Amino acid sequence: MIELTKELGTAALYGGLFLGGGGGGSLSGGLETLDTALSQGTIHLYDLDEFNPEELVITASAVGSPASKEGYMSTEQVLKAFDLVQREFEDPIKGVITNENGGHSIANGWILSAATGIPLIDAPCNGRAHPTGVMGSMGLDLLDDYISTQSAAGGKGKKAIELSVTGEMNSCAGMVRQAAVAAGGLVTVYRNPVKAAYLASHAAPGAIVQAIQIGKIFLDAKDKGEVYEGLSEFLGMEVLASGTVKEFSLTTEGGFDHGYLILSENGKSYKTTFWNEFMSVDEDEKRIATFPDLIACLNAETGGVITSAEMAEGLDIDIIRVPMENLILGAGMKNRQQFELVEKILGIPMVSHLPEGVLA
Repeated sequence: MIELTKELGTAALYGGLFLGGGGGGSLSGGLETLDTALSQGTIHLYDLDEFNPEELVITASAVGSPASKEGYMSTEQVLKAFDLVQREFEDPIKGVITNENGGHSIANGWILSAATGIPLIDAPCNGRAHPTGVMGSMGLDLLDDYISTQSAAGGKGKKAIELSVTGEMNSCAGMVRQAAVAAGGLVTVYRNPVKAAYLASHAAPGAIVQAIQIGKIFLDAKDKGEVYEGLSEFLGMEVLASGTVKEFSLTTEGGFDHGYLILSENGKSYKTTFWNEFMSVDEDEKRIATFPDLIACLNAETGGVITSAEMAEGLDIDIIRVPMENLILGAGMKNRQQFELVEKILGIPMVSHLPEGVLA
């Protein structure tokens, strides 16, 4: 068990921002959540091996559009959403995990943990960010007899909303997504309690500590060169392309952001698509990176991370890739239907570009 101090929490957020792969929320939102959590109490991060395997653990997440300008959630709504889902279970929920790593999403559960003393466990549903709730459901959607329970709360004033739903995984996730739209773009969510033993083979144990290590690379580096060298040594990061963003398109609909960016280098065109997170990179007509590889865009001058919501024409960027085998991924990354959904939304091939044996 370690205490997530201001220093370690900040490192986790910087590492989470990188592992967000273009999504996972903003660093500023994560830093604000860290401050709010520390004002409520102490955050204790537990290794999965330290936790009772028979006790219930719940997933904390935030659902919505990263580019939304009206998204809002309060500490009271965080606690209310947890109370809504706890009412559905006789046994007390004894631990919380985040759904993914991201600049803000890695902090899901921190306020709850600090305010209530419920332990935070280093076993996110996924060690990188992903667009759909089912991708962060640890394969529970593939169990024929599993019934999902999800709660959500968010929004300000007349847009404030709270709900609790039980049923088939995709149906519940869809209702939560619509709640986010109704709330102005964002809701806090608690979902799918499971016994801690389930996390060992279906979640991403150790991914928070990995984020802290990555964050220290960013925070300790004196210049961009040291950042890139550190990330290359630690994660096998490679630079795919560098240049100025010549074209950028972003559409927000259904609680998601999707679109693409194009840059040119040495006579070659590089197109990067995103659905909240960056999904693919094509060099002319050749695919050179495909989610769940970590695709990220870094500021060409400073090496800082640029999310899809922050992207714009005229920015000078480096497009980088970390191979999926160097990440800590959860079972949700093996759901064929979710990759087919990406194909439908973005109109690009996905399944055919994944390594054989990846999809269930």
